[in-house]
Amino acid sequence: ALPGNEIEVEAPKLAEVSFPGFWETLRTVDPGPGPRAGSPRGPVVVTIDGPAGSGKSTTATAVAERLGYRHLDSGAIYRALTLALLEEGIPREAWGALELDRLRNIPLAIAPEGTELRIALGDRILADELRSAAVTAAVSDAARVPAVRARLLDLQREAGRAGGLVADGRDMGTVVFAHTPAKIFLTASAEERAQRRYNQLIHKGESVNLRALLTEIQARDERDMNRPVAPLKAADDALIVD
Repeated sequence: ALPGNEIEVEAPKLAEVSFPGFWETLRTVDPGPGPRAGSPRGPVVVTIDGPAGSGKSTTATAVAERLGYRHLDSGAIYRALTLALLEEGIPREAWGALELDRLRNIPLAIAPEGTELRIALGDRILADELRSAAVTAAVSDAARVPAVRARLLDLQREAGRAGGLVADGRDMGTVVFAHTPAKIFLTASAEERAQRRYNQLIHKGESVNLRALLTEIQARDERDMNRPVAPLKAADDALIVD
């Protein structure tokens, strides 16, 4: 757009015909006003991406504590929106047709609390309900919806606008904070990640099957790496830690 001109798109959904995910991709070109993540004027955003079960959140929590930064668990944000969709009774098969304006009506927010970032849904601060079996089973479906990703993109960027943040997820370094100079891609074999998840669940007293966990992780990898919008991959300038 030329400076001084306003352009209004009357039918933005038409872009999905020839370029699925166009609006989300467009958002990555210019993150908007304010200092970019990684600006030398202030603390940077550190991104830690990687596949399911690689220990991103555990590592990001420790790094944030060491640096005195806040920790943004992007997976928890996707779980929060998934929980909201489930609580509203919207069938999973209808999620793909959800529009951004509809999702903006969901009162989801990131609330700073000391050195932590809490996820709020309305007047509720979410915690254990984000890890329920129902949310875990459905969150991958929600994450594939372009409107869901667009709804959460600005929310996440706003959390990192001033820097001083460690963000973990699957597209933190490639999409959300693509301009930051501090990117890590944390990975491990599917077998190692399944064993790690197995150990965690057994420690919690849950009854689990290692082979079933491995199958679940392999299926999640397949979905994440092949989704049309923001597929799981290491950023070109990321430090890969296996």
